Amino acid sequence: MQRTDAVRVALDAMGGDRGPDVNVEGAVTAAREFGATVTLVGVEDELQRRLRQHDTRGLRLTVRHAPEVVEMGESPMAALRRKKHSSIRVGLELVKGGEADAFVSAGNTGAVMATALVVLGPLPGVERPAIAVVVPTLTGCAVLLDVGANVDCKARHLVQFAIMGNVYARDFLGLPRPRVGLLSIGEEESKGNELTREAFKELEDEASLNFIGNVEGRDVFNGTSDVIVCDGFAGNVALKISESVLETMFHLLREEIGKDLRGRAGSLLLLPAFRRFKRRVDPSEYGGAPLLGVNGVCVISHGRSTGKAIKNAIRAAGECVANKVISHIREGIALG
Repeated sequence: MQRTDAVRVALDAMGGDRGPDVNVEGAVTAAREFGATVTLVGVEDELQRRLRQHDTRGLRLTVRHAPEVVEMGESPMAALRRKKHSSIRVGLELVKGGEADAFVSAGNTGAVMATALVVLGPLPGVERPAIAVVVPTLTGCAVLLDVGANVDCKARHLVQFAIMGNVYARDFLGLPRPRVGLLSIGEEESKGNELTREAFKELEDEASLNFIGNVEGRDVFNGTSDVIVCDGFAGNVALKISESVLETMFHLLREEIGKDLRGRAGSLLLLPAFRRFKRRVDPSEYGGAPLLGVNGVCVISHGRSTGKAIKNAIRAAGECVANKVISHIREGIALG
């Protein structure tokens, strides 16, 4: 996103495990680096106090008061009913009212999804929204969806996920004709469960997609496909396992390096390579995951997001706006 982009982002500044501190940090950095206009939504006194700890001169930062906070473990439906003035609700209302172009939150994922469906509504023809994440691969990046919005799906839902993921990969990753794969337990059409076998047939008939067939779990990160489609249960499990594997690898590597002098000395030589590797696989580099299928740009960031992740989530939201992802999904669903 260029500095000239006049992107207006409403940020749930109370969301996430780390609260306002990282949200304010991310907003300030995004406003400075990208030139974005950021409205921090939350308890005004707390946000103003934190903003005073940063140099915000010349930055387009404002605060919108929202007295209620949805806790990370709170029931999404209970929060939707009882907390009409939460930072999530107020931020999404800014998008609906045209005061912001996009909404970003590291808060309660279920509450963000439920509130977005009520406030923004689904796009015409979309039966279920889906959360899409960008994952690193051997050849660049790929889009994996759904990663948690829908644990139970029908075949037609997976087809819609594929259409939305195809648009996102094209607009966000710049891929002219993304290869779309269906996550299953084997490459053959006959492999998988009833859902994937039925979805395979429907995806084959979808002329707008470059459908390459089934892909296995081992293919998610090897660059075989640009869009990997699955139900939210399988997608969330795959995502959480990959995050855990990375954390375990880094932990074991540090442990082995620190065991002797030779390891510590060698690590100094390899430090630049380690840093490059970490940048390629670090989720905070990608920022957040858009909730595709609602009538507005809504980006969900990890609950453990750092200031860097929030900054990049704002960047991702801005790129969705600039590339007209929502209108392109609307067109894709209408044609599908």
